[in-house]
Amino acid sequence: MRFTKHNSVTQACPLELNEGMPVPEDEAAEPSSCGSAALIRGVLILQEKWTLLIVHKLLRGPVGFNELCRKAEGVNATTMSQRLASLEEAGLVEKTIHSTMPPRTSYVLTDAGRALAPVLTAIEQWSQEHMPDFK
Repeated sequence: MRFTKHNSVTQACPLELNEGMPVPEDEAAEPSSCGSAALIRGVLILQEKWTLLIVHKLLRGPVGFNELCRKAEGVNATTMSQRLASLEEAGLVEKTIHSTMPPRTSYVLTDAGRALAPVLTAIEQWSQEHMPDFK
């Protein structure tokens, strides 16, 4: 397989390439070699570390920020805040600020977010079947 250098990410798969990264020449010719625009949009939002874990925790219903941080062990508050903001911007999560003292924030999945439930189930089933010993 021969490789060529890309000067622009837009000429190659945006999911795995950085500026100037070598890619196979046959992929360089096709901007859509990663898949459809819809697949790329979905992967770009869901590929962020912890995102699917956060969605999984929210599938059980509305959760406050601090409780979500406790349930999603290993995710620090800054990362949690960033991921929730991205999910909210993408229309997968809805944020509610409760006017209590002190103010409380809770998060709930939108219909689009809840539609990820079968995706998470499929990932879990795939992992059980193909990666049972992976840690």
